[in-house]
Amino acid sequence: MSPYKIAVIPADGIGPEVVDAGIEVLQALAAKLNLSFEFTNYDWNSETYKTTGAYIPAGGLDDLKRHDAILFGAVGAPDVPDHISLWGLRLAICQPFQQYANVRPTRILRGTQSPLRNCPPGSLDWVIVRENSEGEYAGQGGRSHRGFPWEVATETAIFSRAGVERIMRFAFDTAAKRPKKHLTVVTKSNAQRNGMVLWDEVAAIIAKDYPQVTVEKMLVDAMTTKMVLKPESIDTIVASNLVSHTKAKTAKLSEAVLVLSW
Repeated sequence: MSPYKIAVIPADGIGPEVVDAGIEVLQALAAKLNLSFEFTNYDWNSETYKTTGAYIPAGGLDDLKRHDAILFGAVGAPDVPDHISLWGLRLAICQPFQQYANVRPTRILRGTQSPLRNCPPGSLDWVIVRENSEGEYAGQGGRSHRGFPWEVATETAIFSRAGVERIMRFAFDTAAKRPKKHLTVVTKSNAQRNGMVLWDEVAAIIAKDYPQVTVEKMLVDAMTTKMVLKPESIDTIVASNLVSHTKAKTAKLSEAVLVLSW
């Protein structure tokens, strides 16, 4: 069997430590399951950016296409603006490759204790499905009249029917494979009356194809409360780019989170 080719991008901060541990896990799996991996390291990080002016060199994305998967750490440095590092590396990879599903399995690991009261291992088992290619991270907007009192900045969220449909089907497929078969669609459709309402409408249409999945619609603020007070009632969550990101941060306070992108 040919080895699976993995592009390794440790990048910044805790990234190298996490990636090293991930490689150890993959090597242990390879030995147990008769698999083999071929790792290629890419030294793309904030130091590279400060030295060369770019996180990814010319032809870098084409080089990544030769691999079966990417093992990515974390990006960001105190002396590089956050929007530069995010758009310079992580989003510069996931958007061109249409890695539209950011999947975050979430559970309390045995031997650890959650900050949540009365929430032992086994009682919290979530999968958070984050739309990863558009929405609030679409990169649309701009600034005009810079430096003047009447300066204006816009940041436009983009929700396409095709983009919402594919992430909804991914989430329904995920929920259908899990024991509870329960999906919570999280939006802020009471205030954001166009894009988020489209999310609710598409979810209702696709739900008809998954009669085995129980669907719940919830506003993001109410969902935060539920995650803290009734974590055992949650199974699979789907939401837009920014909304899912905030929910994943709430989950991170409760247990351990693993992040995967498709």
